[in-house]
Amino acid sequence: MNGTSRLALLAVAATAIHAQTERHGSLATQYITSQALANTRTGLDPKRSVIVYLPPGYSESGRRYPVIYYFHSLFTSNTRMFADGRVQQTLDRAISTGVTREVILVAADYSTPTPGCFFENSSTTGRWMDFTVEELVPFIDGHFRTLAKRESRGLAGDFMGGYGALKFAMLYPGLFSVVYALHPVGTGTGLVPMASRPDWRKIHEARSFRDLDGDVFAQVFTAMAQAFLPNPQRPPFYCDFMMEPDNGELKQNAANTVKLQDAFLLDHMLSEKADNLRKMRAIRFDWARYDSNQDHVFANEAFTRRLDELGIDHEAEEYNAVPGVKNWTLDGRVATEMLPFFGRYLTFE
Repeated sequence: MNGTSRLALLAVAATAIHAQTERHGSLATQYITSQALANTRTGLDPKRSVIVYLPPGYSESGRRYPVIYYFHSLFTSNTRMFADGRVQQTLDRAISTGVTREVILVAADYSTPTPGCFFENSSTTGRWMDFTVEELVPFIDGHFRTLAKRESRGLAGDFMGGYGALKFAMLYPGLFSVVYALHPVGTGTGLVPMASRPDWRKIHEARSFRDLDGDVFAQVFTAMAQAFLPNPQRPPFYCDFMMEPDNGELKQNAANTVKLQDAFLLDHMLSEKADNLRKMRAIRFDWARYDSNQDHVFANEAFTRRLDELGIDHEAEEYNAVPGVKNWTLDGRVATEMLPFFGRYLTFE
C-alpha cells in the first residue's frame, strides 16, 4: 500500500470515528400567544412559534445554559431557517468539536404577512420589541433551564435580523450582554438617498401587498413605513410614506423622511444610545464585500468608524464573499466566527 492510500484510509477512519463520537442536540417547538402582537392592522396571527435548540447534554445534565437569541431576516421565518437541517448540524458539530461550549439557541417567528416586522413597536404591525423583551425572554427562562441573567444572554441575527440584534443591544443592555450581527442592514443610509430606491407610484396605487409582488424595494419600503410611520387611519397599508402626493405629484415629505430615519437607522440612534452600548460585554458585526447592494457595505464601514469616534469598543470585519451564502455551513461564519465569539464572552455555569 502506498503513502497516498494509507493517508486516504486514515482520513476515512478519522471521519468514521468523528461520526460515532459526535453528539446531537434536539429541537423543541413552543408557541406563544402574544398580547403585544394582537389586533394589528395587517392580519398578523399573534400565535408565534419559537424553535429552541437544546444542546447535546441538556436532557441528562440538570445544568443551566446561556442563551443566544437569533433573529431571522426578511422574507423568511424561523421554520424555514431550520428546514434543511444545517442550523442544527452546525451547532452540533461546533459543540462536539469544542468550537463553543453548550448553549441554547432560540429562534422565534418574526415573519409577517409583509416582508417582515423590522423589530419595531408599531400600532399597525404589532409591538415586536415588547414581544421580545416582555414575552419571549420570560417565556424561555420559565420553560427551559437557562442562566437567567444578562451576562448569559446573547443576541445574533443575519441581514435584517442582524439589524434587530444590534438594535436590541442598543436599547436593552440590562437584558443582554453580547451581540454578533451577521451582515446587518439599516446601520446607515448608504450611498444613495433612501427614497430613490422604490417605485413610489406603484406603492401609492397598490390596494394590497399582492399588488407589489415581484418588486422587492416596493415591498420592503412599504413594510418599513408600516413599522416606522404607522397611521391606523390610512388604509390600505395603514401608514404614511417618505414620498407623498402633493398637487397631483409625488414629492418627498421631509418630516416623514426624518421621522423614519431617526426611528430606523442605527447610526441615528448612536449618540443617544452610546452609553447603552458601552455596557455590553462584547459587540461584533461583519459584512460581505460583494453585496449586490453596496449601500449595505458603505453603511457598515461608516458605522464601525462612528462607533470608534464614540469610543465604543467593538469588533468589525469585512470579508471576501457575497452575504449569507456560507453562514450556516460547517466551515461558515457561524461556526468559525459567531459561536467562538459567544463562547469567549457569554457567562457559562
